[in-house]
Amino acid sequence: MLKKRDLHDSHTLYELMTHPDVFPFVRQKADSYEEFLFMTKQTIEAEERGELISRTILDEWGAPIGTINLFDIEDNAGFLGTWLGKPYHGKGYNSPAKDAFFQELFYELGLETVFMRIRKVNIRSIKAAEKLPYVIKANETRKAIYEQLNANIEVYDLYEIPKDQYTFYLMRNGAVQSDDSQLLEA
Repeated sequence: MLKKRDLHDSHTLYELMTHPDVFPFVRQKADSYEEFLFMTKQTIEAEERGELISRTILDEWGAPIGTINLFDIEDNAGFLGTWLGKPYHGKGYNSPAKDAFFQELFYELGLETVFMRIRKVNIRSIKAAEKLPYVIKANETRKAIYEQLNANIEVYDLYEIPKDQYTFYLMRNGAVQSDDSQLLEA
């Protein structure tokens, strides 16, 4: 479902990213394939330096269909950025990709909080976020971060996924975390 970013998938991902229903909501925009290739190389290097975490989302046949990233990592927290190509919208890829990514972030890499900043006009992403039972709308509870995101004009809603909330969700749904960080069925 997920793999580390590499240059081999760049052409397919660039084609998917440029769709008008996707492009406005992508954080790392590229206006040409060459620019996308350069940005992907920079992303890989930034991950090697511990500045971000980036994965390619794959379909059931191993084809690249989007990306999921954690940006601005600081104090065991970071901001989630996810996009799927238009042909994959509404096909059930979003939630499993996030689950796989959160497993890695929380239980392998030791992060404590994942934030999501979602443009108030991005109704698709807001609905997707609010469907997840472990997501907390944090406009009020994380007021300082919310105000920083919207310093000039109110553009974003802020959502938070705390590790403990995600773990509680897993436990409530019959999955528990073992000592060796493998997800086990209860």
